[in-house]
Amino acid sequence: MNPNKNMSGQKKILIIDDEKDLIELIGYQLRKEGFAIESTNNPLKAISLARATSPSLVILDVMMPDLNGYQLCQLIREDEQLKNIPVIFLTAKTDSADRVKGLELGADDYLAKPFEFRELLLRVKSVLRRSGDKASVQKNILVSGKLVVDTDRFTVICNGKEASLTATEFKLLQLLMERKGRVQTRENLLVNVWNYEADIETRTVDTHVRRLREKLGDCGNIIETVRGIGYRIPEN
Repeated sequence: MNPNKNMSGQKKILIIDDEKDLIELIGYQLRKEGFAIESTNNPLKAISLARATSPSLVILDVMMPDLNGYQLCQLIREDEQLKNIPVIFLTAKTDSADRVKGLELGADDYLAKPFEFRELLLRVKSVLRRSGDKASVQKNILVSGKLVVDTDRFTVICNGKEASLTATEFKLLQLLMERKGRVQTRENLLVNVWNYEADIETRTVDTHVRRLREKLGDCGNIIETVRGIGYRIPEN
C-alpha cells in the first residue's frame, strides 16, 4: 500500500498552523473532498508527526511561535524521509519577497490569507497531480550530456551523482528535457508545470529554475536562459 494513503486509499494531508480554528475549518473542508487529515498547532511536534504519518502533502503556516514555517520547510527538505513531500505555504505574509523566499526554501506553492477554500482546493489538487505516484510516471530515460533523467524511477543523475529534486523541480526538468532545442516561455512553463493560467506571476518559474540549477550542480548550466523569453535545454 502507498504509505501516503490510509487504508481506504485516501491521500493524507498534514496541516501545520498555530490557529486551531483555521486547522479545523481547512480539515473539515478537505475531509469533505475525500482527503485524510492530520494536523498540529505545535510546530515543535510537526517533524515527528510528519515522519509518523507520511503525508502526501503538507499545508504549512509561516508565522508561528518557536519555529516558523520557513524553518520547518527547510527541515522537511533536509530530512531523508520527508524531502520529497510537497509543501504549500498558507500565510498572511504576502510580499513578493516572502513568496520568493518560500519557493527558494523548497515550497511547491504559496497561498496568501485570507483565501477562498476553492482556490486552496485547486492548488492542493494541482500540487498532488504534479507530485503523482512514481508508478504513474511514463517509463522513459532522457539524456543530455552528463545528465540522465529516469522518469520511471524518478531519478536524476549528473556525472554519476544523484540529485534530489522535489516533484515540481522534477516535472520542470522533465518538460525541458522532453522539449530539447525548443524555447519554453515562462508562461508556457506555468501552464504545463504548475497548471496555472498564464497571468500568474512568472517569478515563480525563475525561482524554481535557479534552485533546479543549483541542485543539478555541474549539470546546472545545461538549462539556458533565453533573455526576455524563457528557458531551454539545447539539442546534444
